[in-house]
Amino acid sequence: MALLSSPDPQFLLHLSRRNCPNPKLLLRNPNLRVSCCSSGQLRLATKEAVTIDSSQLRIKEFLTDSELYAAVRLRIRTFYEFRESYGVEELRRALTEREYEGLNDRISGNLVSFKRVACINATLPISGSLISAEGLCSECKFIEDGKERVVVGTLDLNQCLWLPDELTGRRPEQVSGSNLMRAYISNVCVAKELQRNGLGFKLINKSKDLARVWGITDLYVHVAIDNEGAQKLYEKCGFVYESEEPAWKARFLGRTRRFLLWTDLKN
Repeated sequence: MALLSSPDPQFLLHLSRRNCPNPKLLLRNPNLRVSCCSSGQLRLATKEAVTIDSSQLRIKEFLTDSELYAAVRLRIRTFYEFRESYGVEELRRALTEREYEGLNDRISGNLVSFKRVACINATLPISGSLISAEGLCSECKFIEDGKERVVVGTLDLNQCLWLPDELTGRRPEQVSGSNLMRAYISNVCVAKELQRNGLGFKLINKSKDLARVWGITDLYVHVAIDNEGAQKLYEKCGFVYESEEPAWKARFLGRTRRFLLWTDLKN
């Protein structure tokens, strides 16, 4: 999905507590501004997006560490805005390493609150119209089968009872850690140069397919209440409203209130 909300001055990047930088430290850093929330929002492109060749597009779980690292670089590139100055590269690198370590821990099963986590990426070869997106190609490329490809969209599918600091789904009513049929989509982003190509829709549908393979019956996603574009996309993907975050909790966490959306995967 893409980021549809306007930049928020608060720390809104949805990561696990372990791999989340201290928000006060981030806000004090003059070289960094958090620009969006990653739990299911998209920002509409302000320029005409690059048209892609869909026949070259691959959407699947990551295969290599280099691809996973490229996906993390896309998230850092999307979720943060950096002011060019002394030390900004070190800051960008530190944030990337922190997120990569946290994502690796979740995927590897090192966090007991997550039963299973998959990073799903949309990738394209460096060719044709994609060459015009020079910054994206240089930052988010990786090698697969001896050829360079670029991560242009990414999300996480989390099989767990809840996500840290987020609303908790109610369906199904009887669940346990050993028999868990609930999952959440998070950390969704599409490269700003390639928005309006349907990548968010395709990423979500791929996550739904994988969730069904896992035996998931109820899939959730969080979205800001003022993010109408993302809400329309989720509605198109079959999600409906279940609940919303109390205003006091959003103020406490320093972010826009969220809706919790749900879709039934049993049908």
